[in-house]
Amino acid sequence: AVHDAGEGLRAVGNLHTPVHSVRQVFTLTPTGTDEDWATVGQRLRAVPAALSGYRESLALGLDRKLYAAPRPAATFIEQLTEWSDTDGQGRGWFEDFVSAGPASLREELDAAARTATEALLSLRDWMRDVYAPTIEGAPETVGRERYARLARYFNGTDLDLDEAYAYGWAEYHRLLAEMRTEAEKILPGAGTPWVALAHLDEHGRHIEGVDEVQAWLQGLMDEAITALDGTHFELAEQVKRVESRIAPPGSAAAPYYTAPSQDFSRPGRTWLPTMGQTRFPVYDLVSTWYHEGVPGHHLQLAQWVHVVEDLSRYQSGVGRVSANCEGWALYAERLMDELGFLTDAEQRLGYLDAQMMRAARVIIDIGMHLGLEIPADSPFHPGERWTPDLAQEFFGAHSSRPADFVESELTRYLTMPGQAIGYKIGERAWLLGHENAKRRHGDAFDAKAWHMAALSLGSLGLDDLVEELSRL
Repeated sequence: AVHDAGEGLRAVGNLHTPVHSVRQVFTLTPTGTDEDWATVGQRLRAVPAALSGYRESLALGLDRKLYAAPRPAATFIEQLTEWSDTDGQGRGWFEDFVSAGPASLREELDAAARTATEALLSLRDWMRDVYAPTIEGAPETVGRERYARLARYFNGTDLDLDEAYAYGWAEYHRLLAEMRTEAEKILPGAGTPWVALAHLDEHGRHIEGVDEVQAWLQGLMDEAITALDGTHFELAEQVKRVESRIAPPGSAAAPYYTAPSQDFSRPGRTWLPTMGQTRFPVYDLVSTWYHEGVPGHHLQLAQWVHVVEDLSRYQSGVGRVSANCEGWALYAERLMDELGFLTDAEQRLGYLDAQMMRAARVIIDIGMHLGLEIPADSPFHPGERWTPDLAQEFFGAHSSRPADFVESELTRYLTMPGQAIGYKIGERAWLLGHENAKRRHGDAFDAKAWHMAALSLGSLGLDDLVEELSRL
């Protein structure tokens, strides 16, 4: 349905476009041998044709008046500029990438990288000079019909969007009360939890240095695997391998995860965008890495690879339903909190702040795309209708994240309507399936066995997921 509606003809934004996928291919490509680097050169020479095909699709979208939102398009043009000239001296990301290649292939790799960069510049110029002027004044939001279709795509269920919007507000009020309790332990009389979080930015525990934070995040995941394996999970040896990485320049602001290759020769990897920072507060990293790494995305997606012979190609990768994966990762954060891994008020407040971000996503993603009214009991602009500007203001007021992160997030919601709600909506599905299974088994319920069976289901939409989890 999404394809038939022509959504692929306006796939423009700050993440998960075909161009982002083209670049990500290289961060996942093996580079251990000269033969590997020769393959990199071949792939670099294929970049112009790939970007040409993408541009042709966007041009067809213009012909059919299927326009992307202007704000994500402007951000995308900025990204293309950064990828094409990372140092301000005309040297692009592809040239930087091949600089680690062997001397024997230096001339070939440099030429191939420059060809890829020139293709980025050509696309950037067309986006700036043709695409952006054509879509000027187009709506930033998608309306109820498009939103419902995209929400079905990302969540695998036909949501009651008004009920989901109300659920987001219920979670907002619940989490705000918990955050105030933890904030009082950190900075008594702070006023709001975000004053306490700002205090932690300056005075809380932190990691100095990019290399140091990469190593620290690796240690956090290694410790989680050691503590959880054999108690709450039963992990195959190849699933226990996960790597912490720093995201390449020009990435969106949010951390992310990439799954292992089908033969595990490339392990699962977490990626931290530094956004130019060298100092990293711990409070907002601990639960985030339980989400991105262990027991979150890594345990689920690596387990799908491990049991791939028991799954269809759709279940194990191609048909990945976003809300299933993000729901599990939020379930994993909550699990680590319940198991006592968030050991102090700093870490608990960071966890609750991340949860509040996911509740805010439900509110503003549905609210602004459908133009819904802000409830009368809201402390923020009650009775007004959501706009992207109000959404950004609300998000910034209810998040510890810096302004560039908040702006990147809002652009993401305009890029991928219906995706960001899947964290909390998916978590609710996982919790419901877990509770149903516990009720069915009673005292005989085995949490470790349930976790491993649940992680071996492969990708399911939320309707099917709740049904399957409930009867495990």
